[in-house]
Amino acid sequence: VQLQASGGGLVQPGGSLRLSCEFSGLHFDLYSIGWFRQAPGKEREGVLCISPSNNVINYTDSVKGRFTISRDNAKNMVYVQMNSLKPEDTAVYYCATHPRPVCPEVPIASLLRHTYDTWGQGTQVTVSS
Repeated sequence: VQLQASGGGLVQPGGSLRLSCEFSGLHFDLYSIGWFRQAPGKEREGVLCISPSNNVINYTDSVKGRFTISRDNAKNMVYVQMNSLKPEDTAVYYCATHPRPVCPEVPIASLLRHTYDTWGQGTQVTVSS
């Protein structure tokens, strides 16, 4: 399994971006896919997860109502639509696989990361005027 994240860039506060995660390998429809982000000097934190049946877990309260995750099982793709972006959303964003058809719910960030086994290379999102 390999993941390729893309779609990052520089955007002004209040702007939008759409991140994409391309899954290469077999049985995409058996994996839950999570998005994480890591800001400079901070721990990598979970943002969103989507199961094969489109159940969504939101790991970060700060993105509720602004970020939407979706997947296209026919194209092996997962997307995050990010609206109303804020400077504090600036980070490298990563997608990762969880090898179960249910998104993990673990309250401790470091333990949550360990439930994901394959990571993409990350895409930089910078929100600045």
